[in-house]
Amino acid sequence: MNSSVDRLTRLLPPPPESREKDWGPVEQALGVELPSDYKELIHLYGGSNWDDYLYVLEPGCPNDNYDLIQWEEQQTEDLDGLWEFEKKPAELEEEGARVIPWATTDNGECLYWLVRPDQEPDQWTVMVNEARGDRWEHFPITSTEFLASALTGDLRSTILSSRFPLAVHEFRQLQPV
Repeated sequence: MNSSVDRLTRLLPPPPESREKDWGPVEQALGVELPSDYKELIHLYGGSNWDDYLYVLEPGCPNDNYDLIQWEEQQTEDLDGLWEFEKKPAELEEEGARVIPWATTDNGECLYWLVRPDQEPDQWTVMVNEARGDRWEHFPITSTEFLASALTGDLRSTILSSRFPLAVHEFRQLQPV
């Protein structure tokens, strides 16, 4: 088990039933292979809400509002339009660099993988974009390291809510609406 996923299981035990995914069609739709720690996270927790604030996106999520593929399509379109008027973050100036959303929040912030050319998916790092704004933060860690470190308070974002994480952690799997 990935060490950051192991940290998460110690913080909040996963539900008894795991979710099986056929990652081939998902990765084909995205045009990239996804990080192994994220796949492990989805296998154990599925699309999920953490501390009543952060939503981990899942391909084929039972709650359509948090489907990874739909979010990727929407965010790509939105960001392409936005960058016609606003400057891209420096991390995205590299030819072929892009972001893929992996989580969102109650407030509308979006958490992305920073995908760079010739970089393996397990080396992708995290970018956080404020809701309705142009502020970005870059964290040179994986998505599961980000989630585990945010929940323990070892990592603080100036964009995410100051009320995250909660003193007593909460977790719920996303269900159909």
